[in-house]
This record gives sequence, structure tokens and C-alpha cells, in this order.
Amino acid sequence: MRDEMTWSRRALLALAASTAVAADRKLRIGIVGGRFGTGFQFHQHPNCVVEAVSDLREDRRADLAKTYSCGKTYPSLEELLRDGQVEAVGLFTPAPDHVRHALACLKAGKHVLSAVPAAMTLDECATLVDAVKRSGLTYMMAETSYYQQMTISARKFYRQGAFGHLYACESEYHHAGLEELFFDNGKRTWRHGFPPMHYPTHCTAHLLGVTGERITRVSCLGWGDGDPILKDNAYRNPFWNETAFFETDRGTAFRVAVWWKGAHKGTERAQYYGDKMSFFFPSPNGLGAKIVRWSDEKEKDSGGFVRQGSVLESYEDPKWWSTDLLPQGLRSGSGHGGSHTFLTHEFVSAVLEGRKPAVDVLDAVAFTAPGIVAHESALKGGLQLKVPSFA
Repeated sequence: MRDEMTWSRRALLALAASTAVAADRKLRIGIVGGRFGTGFQFHQHPNCVVEAVSDLREDRRADLAKTYSCGKTYPSLEELLRDGQVEAVGLFTPAPDHVRHALACLKAGKHVLSAVPAAMTLDECATLVDAVKRSGLTYMMAETSYYQQMTISARKFYRQGAFGHLYACESEYHHAGLEELFFDNGKRTWRHGFPPMHYPTHCTAHLLGVTGERITRVSCLGWGDGDPILKDNAYRNPFWNETAFFETDRGTAFRVAVWWKGAHKGTERAQYYGDKMSFFFPSPNGLGAKIVRWSDEKEKDSGGFVRQGSVLESYEDPKWWSTDLLPQGLRSGSGHGGSHTFLTHEFVSAVLEGRKPAVDVLDAVAFTAPGIVAHESALKGGLQLKVPSFA
């Protein structure tokens, strides 16, 4: 017994020592991609140092260097990867390059935080999963919708059982006007003609990032108006808008609308329907966040028929970023619904603690692949297709 007590005491002391070391440890990260990459707070994290920055364009390298007060710049990812001081890389590069760049980082022994989507094809999804598993390194996808303040609330409601049985969800990513990003200095960018459902993760994260379930089937319809601007795009995509109806492995109905043209207001929002409670994000049409609760009261509809009553409640913006969910230096509002500081903290913490991050590689492909299959369904007139699993 005495030996066991001694061993336990020593183990506790060792654990305390390792925790203290982790608390003082600083992750040395390189940031690649000087547009979206300037929107994060790695330089403000108590356990992180921005060691180097990189972009192919000199002006964007300068923006990164200024944002992160970093004097070490590289004209390419390849050169940054040769820097032995860089332990991890934040990849904020064009979507078609994400897998190629992630593989290069892993091969160089660097942990990876990647912008969305994780991949462009199902084969790329499989390749990425295999590479991360073989590397033993940390991979995380920087999905902003996972850490929107309202999504954090939805996750808490779900874990508390407040919804009862969550039987349906709807998510909308409406962003008209993206054609302004189709060209840069007269040249086509990677966004030119990009299929809407190849960018599904802002929506799929609203359900999968709350409940952990997986999408198994999809039927999707696309809409295009024959606009000449879409002609001859690299993706052979005819659609501005795509609307998918997914089914999950728990039988949840999930409607996702990624719309890039039309008379609608911009939004990234979700609605959750349960048999005890439902939860609606704020609407761009002016209605604030709402909770609907089951009521034992009865009411009559306009035709005089009796129906179940409900109670409608307003839900105030919780500002989770101002709480102890984040270290003191990161407690400020940030981009994409307050998500950027959370993404910063989660990646840094996961690497230093040697644990699985939120939205790891399996989550990343689970959020991404359904959109790839949905676009294929839309090209086939809404044919229902199976979504593969990469677990």
C-alpha cells in the first residue's frame, strides 16, 4: 500500500510538473496566406509566437508581417517549411490548394490549421485522412461556424438535453455578390465559378459540430441563370445557388442552402427543431434569436382547428468570447461571429496539450464531403446519392 501511495504521489507531482511546463510553453507558428490569414489572434495568445509569415504576393506578405509584428517573411510556403523554428502552420491559401499544402506541411513535420474546405474531391478527403493518421501530427480545420456564438449556445443546449429529440435542422449560407472575387487584376481567381456546395462547411458545421452525427445521403438541386460570367469555369459549374436535403446516420433531416446570387440578405445561420425546444439564430430579415418551447396549452389555427401551443422567447447574444472559455488576452470580439479567437485558442491548446482538436481531420472531411456529393447530385438533377464515411 505504501509503495502504491508513493507511486501515486510521484505521478501527481510529475503530472503537475508537465502541466506547468505546458503552461509556459509557446507554440511557434507560421502563417501562410495574407488575406484571410490576417484575421486571427495568434500574436495575442499567451502560449503562441508568430515565428514567420508567407505569401506569394509581396503586399500580402507585408500585411501579415504588420498584423503579427513579425520580421521573418518568406515568399513561398516551401521556403517557410524549411524553417526549423516553425512548429505549426496556419494555411489560409486558396481552397484548391488546401490538401496539397497540408500534405507538404505534414511531410515537413509541421502541425496544420487549414482554412475551409478541407478538400476538393472525395479522393483528396481519403488522402488527407491517411496522411494525418500516419504523421501523428495535429490537423484542425478552421471552420468559423463551429465557434459562432449561437453555435456554442446550440452545443450547450444539446449537451444539456434541452432540445429533447432533435429531429431536424436548417442552415443557410447566403452570400450574394461573390462574383466580385472571381477576378483579380483581370485574371481569374480560384473562386471563378466555384461550386456553392464545394463550400458547405459553414452550414454542415451547424449540425455536425453540435451533435457529432454524420451525413449519409443527399439530394440536391442547383440553380443558374446562364450568366456568361460562369462560362468555361475550371469546375464546369453552372450553378449560383445549391439547396441540399441531407439525411444523417441518426435519421435527422437537414436542409442546407448555399446561395451566391438572388434577392436575399447575407447570412450564416441555423435553426434547430426538437420535440421539447427549438432554437433559431437571428434572421437577417430583422428577427432576433428565438427559443420555442413545447406548451401543454391548446390554441386554434385560422381555420378553427385545435393545435398544440408553444411559447416563444427571445434569446440574447451570449458573447461567449468574453468569458473564461478564452484566456484573458483573447477576450474580444472577432471575425465571423466571434469565432476567430476561439479557433486560435483551440488550435494552440490542442497542439501543446497533445490532444484531438475540435474539428480534427475526421470532422473536417465529414463537414466537407457531403457538399462534394451534393454538387454531384445537383449535376444529376437531384438524384439521391450516398455520402461515404472516412472514419
